[in-house]
Formats: sequence, structure tokens, C-alpha cells
Amino acid sequence: MATLRQLEYLVTVVETGSFTQAAELLHVTQPALSHQIRALETSLGGPLLERLPRAVRLTPLGRAVLPHARAALNDAQRLHAAARRVAGLDGGELEVATVYSVSLGILPPVLRAWRRRHPEVRIRLREYPHTVRLEEAMIAGQADLAIGPAPARWEGPVRDLGVEEFVVVLPPDDPLAAHPGPVALSALADRDWVHFAPGNGLAELLDRSCADAGFQPRVAVRAEQTSAAPLLAAAGLGPALVPASIIPSGFDGVALRADPPVRRTLTAYTRTRPDPLTTAFAELLAFGAEPGGRAARWP
Repeated sequence: MATLRQLEYLVTVVETGSFTQAAELLHVTQPALSHQIRALETSLGGPLLERLPRAVRLTPLGRAVLPHARAALNDAQRLHAAARRVAGLDGGELEVATVYSVSLGILPPVLRAWRRRHPEVRIRLREYPHTVRLEEAMIAGQADLAIGPAPARWEGPVRDLGVEEFVVVLPPDDPLAAHPGPVALSALADRDWVHFAPGNGLAELLDRSCADAGFQPRVAVRAEQTSAAPLLAAAGLGPALVPASIIPSGFDGVALRADPPVRRTLTAYTRTRPDPLTTAFAELLAFGAEPGGRAARWP
């Protein structure tokens, strides 16, 4: 049966692309590393790595095994972290995964409140451009808790956090900005839009919202960074559709509610048996946090 040490050796060889570099990182001799890889291959029934003159390449079996090896190592790390927290040996570490827009808008005040309550607990934040990538990361065991739209394939606990509303951002001198009420997306059908990079989940949301309004948005510019979209829109490059929560303070553009409203439900999902620390973070997240650190329901 494969051991965690053997799986660690496999992952390190793949990540470095070299038996020599992997042996140095792992503080073992290269013959010992090669022996453990061969033992793992024997255990799994076939070669995992193809040794090339100047590189190492995964075999089809190796490609199938690698995600499970990484997930097993991540699970082992969380197991030890949870044990340390329960035993009181140290503050431990909480790994939180989310999509870009949530890390920009909703999450910072929650993290600030958490830090005040649990200063000894380290937070490792992993950010992803798309909810599919976020869900895959959780399935692979790369985080304790994920925050984003409802997952499609998650079998563990899922907690509804509330509804996030999107706004249309325009420059202050735009004729539509003179009216404080909601703006119909169809009124912007002939505009060039500030869009998002194809891998960003907000690109799909914008296309879908515009399709519901009867048109396909023309692209003026595509923003790689979610935070850039409202700034580009305020500068006059075109309207943008963004979560209201990411509009920065002192923003010199105009943010108007969309008509019909554009909303999405956000959730937090965790392991089947989350530890007390993860549960406590999910509880705080469900109520948001005000700047002073006191819990406050959002949005």
C-alpha cells in the first residue's frame, strides 16, 4: 500500500521536474528517492514517471494518481493541524478558499473581526477566478472552508450566507448617471462594456445577464483583475457589472442597481466533519462583520 512519504516523494518530483532537485528538497539521497518511487509504482501496478534526458514526465497512470496524492497530503496536513488545535499545542492554521470578488468585498471585514477574536490563528487564503476552480480545490482537499456560489458537486455541509447584489458602474458624467434609480441593462445594449477575462466567473454572469436582457455585450476591454473593472468603468471605458461589495470607498464613479436585479446566492461549504475552529469561522462569516469587528448581517 502507498505511504504518505511515497506520495510526498512523487508530488515533489513532479513539482520540481527533477529527481535531483526533489532529493535536495526532501533531504534524502537520490537512490533512496528512486527506490521509494519504484516501490510506489510496484504498489500501484505500473510506472508513474517517464524519465527523460533532462526532465520527468507523468505517465497516464501517474496523471491519474497525482490529484489523489496531493489530496491525501493536504488531508494529512489538516489532520495534524486539527490535532494541534484540539491539543492546544499552538493556534493552528485555517485554510480558506474563495473566488476573487468575495475576497475583495465581503471577506476583509470578516477576517479583521476574526483576527481580533483569534489573533493566534493563522489564515491562509486561496483565491480562484471561477467557482468551478474553487469547487475543484475543495474536492482536492486544498482548504478547510470555501466561500462562493453554491457548489454543484459538493457532498458535505453547505451553508447559505445570503444574496449578493450586482450594480452597474458608469462614469459620473454619463447621462444615465443623472438618474439615481435602477438602470435597465437593455438601455446599455449599444455600449461597449468593461468585460472580464474568459476564465473569470463574472464573465459568464455578465454574458448571461445581458442575454436575459436581449443582447450580447460588446467588449471594450477585458479585465484580468476583478478589482480593475469598476475603476475602468468609472474612467469611461464602458459600463461594468460588478458585485456592490467590491466598490471601493471614495469611488468617483456611479454605481446603480440593475433592472431587473442581478443577484447570486453565496454559500460556505466545509468538510463533512468540520473541526471547531472551522465551524467558528463559518458562524462569523454567516453574519459578516462591521468595521469595528462586531458581527453584522449582510448584505
